[in-house]
Amino acid sequence: MAKARIHIGVGGWTFPPWRGVFYPKGLPHKDELAHAGKHLTGLEINGTYYRLQSPESFAKWHDEVPEGFVFALKGSRFVTNRRVLAEAGPSLEKFCASGLSALKDKLGPINWQLAGTKQFDAEDIDAFLGLLPKEVDGVTLRHAMEARHESFRHPEFIDIARKHGVAVVIAADSEFPLITDLTAPFAYLRIMGTTAEHPAGYAPKVLDAWAKRAQALAKGEGLDDLAEPVGKPGKKTARDVFLFVISGEKERNPAAAVEIIGRMQG
Repeated sequence: MAKARIHIGVGGWTFPPWRGVFYPKGLPHKDELAHAGKHLTGLEINGTYYRLQSPESFAKWHDEVPEGFVFALKGSRFVTNRRVLAEAGPSLEKFCASGLSALKDKLGPINWQLAGTKQFDAEDIDAFLGLLPKEVDGVTLRHAMEARHESFRHPEFIDIARKHGVAVVIAADSEFPLITDLTAPFAYLRIMGTTAEHPAGYAPKVLDAWAKRAQALAKGEGLDDLAEPVGKPGKKTARDVFLFVISGEKERNPAAAVEIIGRMQG
């Protein structure tokens, strides 16, 4: 089995307050993605949630970042923002055929983020996860679900996600339910607690903790220090890790991601 890989990044790369802070002063905007690719190891793309991207855009992103870099994609809102997820087949097919396979080996997981009002319905969730394709145009697809309603803190949700090999997004340092169960061959984390109080968004000891957690997950360990699992323990296995510093004090997020990467390399 190939060694588990850890990818650390932020949400997107276009954010004016990062200019002169994360991006050097005077750096052309067209070079920002390449700069992010040199300092981070992944990005979560939010634009795919709002609208379909073109195959040309995906191919361009692929070519602007180094080998080993990945793009996680937010799944389309036209798939997830509906009362009955099981009826999302046509929209799901349209999204997966939009050209995302042009990212090739730089395609990370797809995060299907649910609305905060969406409550757990075992039959509907099972049917929806069963619709998620395993590949498109020969490119393997990995799926994660970000549940934002407390009703998903249910052992049956964990069983369903594990059956389909879909990761439950670990939404930490936030108002959203913290579910740490590992249900897929990879782990997907979104940490949302950066503040202006610290230059890197988090206190040094907190950055240390997140670096250690990412490394522990890659080795097959869990996150028992954060929260007790909701369901039965999963299989202990090495897994790829995708950790994105999202929301919070957004101006600080690249610094937090860079600091976590540095701690794992040190």
